[in-house]
Amino acid sequence: NMAGKISKDELEELREAFGKIDLDGNGSICDYELHELFKEANLPLPGYKVREIIQKLDRNKDNKISFDEFLSVSHELKSSDIAKSFRKAINRKEGILAIGGTSTQSSEGTQHSFSEEERYAFVNWLNTALENDPDCKHALPMDPNSDSLFKAMGDGIVLCKMINLSVPDTIDERTINKKKLTPFTIQENLNLALNSASAIGCHVVNIGALDLREGKPHLVLGLLWQIIKIGLFADIELSRNEALAALLRDGETLEDLMKLSPEELLLRWANFHLENAGWQKINNFSSDIKVQTRCRSLFQDSRAYFHLLNQISPKGTEEDQPRIDISMAGFSEKDDLKRAENMLQQADRLGCRQFVTPADVVAGNPKLNLAFVANLFNKYPSLTKPEGEDIDWGLLEGETREERTFRNWMNSLGVNPHVNHLYGDLADALVILQLYEKIKVPVDWTNKVNKPPYPKIGTNMKKLENCNYAVELGKTTAKFSLVGIGGQDLNDGNATLTLALVWQLMRRYTLNVLEDLGDGQKANDDIIVKWVNTTLSEAGKTTKISSFKDKEISTSLPVVDLIDAIQPGSISYDLVKTGSLSAEDKLENAKYAVSMARKIGARVYALPDDLVEVKPKMVMTVFACLMGRGMKRA
Repeated sequence: NMAGKISKDELEELREAFGKIDLDGNGSICDYELHELFKEANLPLPGYKVREIIQKLDRNKDNKISFDEFLSVSHELKSSDIAKSFRKAINRKEGILAIGGTSTQSSEGTQHSFSEEERYAFVNWLNTALENDPDCKHALPMDPNSDSLFKAMGDGIVLCKMINLSVPDTIDERTINKKKLTPFTIQENLNLALNSASAIGCHVVNIGALDLREGKPHLVLGLLWQIIKIGLFADIELSRNEALAALLRDGETLEDLMKLSPEELLLRWANFHLENAGWQKINNFSSDIKVQTRCRSLFQDSRAYFHLLNQISPKGTEEDQPRIDISMAGFSEKDDLKRAENMLQQADRLGCRQFVTPADVVAGNPKLNLAFVANLFNKYPSLTKPEGEDIDWGLLEGETREERTFRNWMNSLGVNPHVNHLYGDLADALVILQLYEKIKVPVDWTNKVNKPPYPKIGTNMKKLENCNYAVELGKTTAKFSLVGIGGQDLNDGNATLTLALVWQLMRRYTLNVLEDLGDGQKANDDIIVKWVNTTLSEAGKTTKISSFKDKEISTSLPVVDLIDAIQPGSISYDLVKTGSLSAEDKLENAKYAVSMARKIGARVYALPDDLVEVKPKMVMTVFACLMGRGMKRA
């Protein structure tokens, strides 16, 4: 309810503030985390004061503050001492810089903060990842101690390249403007980058091309982190790395392991190697690596990393991997920073000195430590696929193209929690209910929805109640066709029936955009097909479509012509294959068409293969997004 009363910028600021206090990233703030925030900012508060703040914000009396609770009292807190203390503490946290008025929607004097550590880490990562790319020579190498990162994002080239590094072939390189750049061609590159980032699951709702061109630090860093994280997590997935099954614990099934998020799998992986080293477990990527009062044990700061590096370093048993011995000489160093530096020197021997500095390790920066560990996993997983055990490997089919598209679409809308595994993460219907709100279907969050943390007894019943409510809303308010679909199907993760609901949500979302542009006029398949053909004809194009099943769509020629009709002269027809086309020719055309659609400003989620195979549902979204772009032009 509060979301409508708070501007997008203010909402983003509140999320940013909440994230800095939520040290373990579990979505809620406990008294310890609040106490730590003030202590680190040299504004120590006595315990009773911290408890007062918790009690002020805690509406459901679970002794924790959820983001919803934080949001719901934000206005009450604006002039209060609590709010002043929050702002003071957040802005004084080490490594946080405050910048005034960095968004077009910001009121004068608005403060956005960004992390110097993140800037430093991302610059070094980009310099390494793109050092051999001739198209990035104008921007690289960047100086990690200056604002060169924010300037380098301004023409969109580096961003496009980063997206392709994280998810290869997302952007057709032929569509990136690289030479003799003008304000218009730069705008095209930034459109291409933002719409492609959205297509791979980045949340870019509050970021515009102008923000990137002006190099607004908090927005640039936020987008870069999402892109980098998607790339780092790509292979931390059982269907892509069966050796992860080595992390199974007694009594667990492969299905249990598949429900874990990439972050949880990384923790499981790190602990697997630490246990083998006879060392204590990590609970998260901040508190256990951080030197904190609560963590005064042998397991603190970089000592765990020393053991992890020693466990995963190549032992020379494989022909293509020479032995690399990790020196433990710095393990006993008493100075925390020096010990962390010694550890990172050993990581460098593995080619893995990325993302963290000694100070980041000692401070326990959760985001950068997470990236550091993910990079270690990607280069040296050091796991062996279990053989001869009673494991149902048939479960590891991996997600389909359609499932990936839906998952990316949801994540790009900023649903919380982030969707890693489509069916498991929809099993309590909270994401589905958020999607209802995106299509203007009101949700009674107060009286009808059960929110985590769920009770220890009856957890599944609470989730099932949510699922039943989601189906009821679909049938009664959204008027979806949900014959034979019940809440139990969503709760069980029934693939066919869950996708049937999700598709109708995505379809309605797409059509709502057209209705908003068309003064409320209802849109449907026939209206879109008619608009496509009229637009093609008026532009003198010879292509046309009879429906979204038309086999002519497999050539992508109607899509390419429609793009050129919407933005004349945008298509380089010398790059388009015509005549009798091979499967390879069709795929090349489709890649070009999808990237060009995004380049002219259409937020297309479909993939090139969807056009080649003429998948009617995805084809419909392509033409609907292009129609939306064409109507904006009009």
